[in-house]
Amino acid sequence: MSAPIVSTRALTKVYGAGDTQVSALGGVDLDIEAGQFVAVMGPSGCGKSTLLNMLGGLDDPSGGQVLIAGEELGSLKDDDLTALRRRKIGFVFQFFNLIPMLTATENASLPLRLDGEPDAEEKAKTWLARVGLGERLDNRPDQLSGGQQQRVAVARALSTEPALILADEPTGNLDSKSAGEIVELLGKVASDWGRTVLMVTHDARIASYAHRLLLMRDGMIVGDRPLDGSRDAPYRALEELGLL
Repeated sequence: MSAPIVSTRALTKVYGAGDTQVSALGGVDLDIEAGQFVAVMGPSGCGKSTLLNMLGGLDDPSGGQVLIAGEELGSLKDDDLTALRRRKIGFVFQFFNLIPMLTATENASLPLRLDGEPDAEEKAKTWLARVGLGERLDNRPDQLSGGQQQRVAVARALSTEPALILADEPTGNLDSKSAGEIVELLGKVASDWGRTVLMVTHDARIASYAHRLLLMRDGMIVGDRPLDGSRDAPYRALEELGLL
């Protein structure tokens, strides 16, 4: 078997010191294979976003290891870590984070341009077409709906051909119809395009589209369940562990 795309060992994160010390992650061991679509759920403050930040190299762990596509993040120099984030990890956020004055093509091609890719525009257009925005290449964010803006963000995340997509509440700022379309698109990113997707969500309906559900409480993974596509499976898992 090939090595997991994501691997953590005894991963911890502590904020503050003394009486104000808070343990955000308490020793997380995790493996995620290529092409898996994994949802992460749990109550506010349980460590979901902290875990995503650790996996994306956006914050340093207090202890333990994070490996992305076989590379241990803690062993990388700053420039090498930046290069790995840009080339192997794509990020999708709740509020899209598009640059208002740039077109869809310019937004989607930005990571490639920063990396000096000569075919940045053409690669961005290819991904925009794949996510259903082939007719909106020259539109700015204010000319697009919320769902369309999030599609631009997904295309931007995919433009560098990363192994891993990290999505932090990607449907949290969308109406229910657009939210369903975006999570279906993320499923396609995994099943059709072979990327690993790790998605934090508070919405059990959205989580039900994933292949696997991680449940967190107090900085620990307390549940790891396969999902069968039924819309009530995450609710049942949350109820069983007393997280509802």
